[in-house]
Amino acid sequence: MSSYGQLHSCLVVAVEGKRVVLVVDDEPAIRLLCRVNLELAGYEVLEAATLDQARARLDDRSVDVVLLDMHVGRERGDTLLRELKEVGTPVAAVTGSTDIASLRGVADAVLPKPFTIDDLEATVARLAAR
Repeated sequence: MSSYGQLHSCLVVAVEGKRVVLVVDDEPAIRLLCRVNLELAGYEVLEAATLDQARARLDDRSVDVVLLDMHVGRERGDTLLRELKEVGTPVAAVTGSTDIASLRGVADAVLPKPFTIDDLEATVARLAAR
């Protein structure tokens, strides 16, 4: 097995097309990691580097799951998280913080940084299946 791990069998495809995941993170490397692996797993992936970009993507497109970094640059993702929850969009809070317990009651899932590809795919699959 290579150092990149083995291929995953976590494919979720809606009857009418691919499930859409919005990745909101100010770190280009994290967005790329999520995009490549989720696309390989069968998802369509949109990216946003700021909360304003995320809101614009959400206005333009229906999204099945949002991966939301809780610290996007100098911005905090709390407000967007609440907005998404009000409209029923499943959200995984992505955080490097140790205060994970406070997010568990608000977000549908918490993905602590650093995370594994398996954790990423399993979290998105669970939320996309709702």
